[in-house]
Amino acid sequence: MSGRHALAFTQCIARNQSRAPNRSYHSYERDSSPPYPAAENAILAAAIAHVPEHGFTATALASGARDAGYLDVSANLFPTGPFSLVKYHLVTQRLALGRNPSTHLDAENQNVLDNVRVLTLRRLKASQPIIHRWQEALALQAMPKHLPDSLRELALLSDEIHFLAGDASVDTSWYTKRAALSAIYASTELFMTQDKSPNFKETEDFLDRRLEGAQSLKTMGEEIGRWAGVQGMGIINGLRSKGVRI
Repeated sequence: MSGRHALAFTQCIARNQSRAPNRSYHSYERDSSPPYPAAENAILAAAIAHVPEHGFTATALASGARDAGYLDVSANLFPTGPFSLVKYHLVTQRLALGRNPSTHLDAENQNVLDNVRVLTLRRLKASQPIIHRWQEALALQAMPKHLPDSLRELALLSDEIHFLAGDASVDTSWYTKRAALSAIYASTELFMTQDKSPNFKETEDFLDRRLEGAQSLKTMGEEIGRWAGVQGMGIINGLRSKGVRI
């Protein structure tokens, strides 16, 4: 598959994240209820194991239903079809960050930027087993009917990372930090889909450059859209240099 559909998702992020979201600050009252009913969770958890072979497809969903002890037609429980697998991965991996957030974090000095880097890299590497299929996921996320859920999950991830990193801001920087991280995460994730370096070292370096670049912006609220667009063109050129047709 070409990178065109995957790139469309990052372009949508650049447009949407340049606007401050109309939402409250992160609540410290965390919702600990399971994100999925038991039957749906069992099917989706089993289906994810089939993604490396079958991709984000109805075949993976049906295989997951069988593995979980249900009929193949049980996959019809998911009206969004293969996108339900993508969203399941996004939701469960976001929540997984909060289960053991202190590992390798600078809790003593509360170096928020370093903590953001650790958590962002941790989340990216959680996709390693299915990264060769992730451009399929990006194409599904970019579809108009799935885009609102996709952008919401990206916003929740950026919020969660900053919260776990120790960011206690309650001013307008709350929005700009999260908008910047959303753009950075999306561009790094796209880069990672083509990274063949050992242990995704080039992805780690790419993330470091993006984080450093975001820190250098003097008026991040005004520049985030333009900055994300520039990064998008850089990604296009980088992927083209690796032989990806865009």
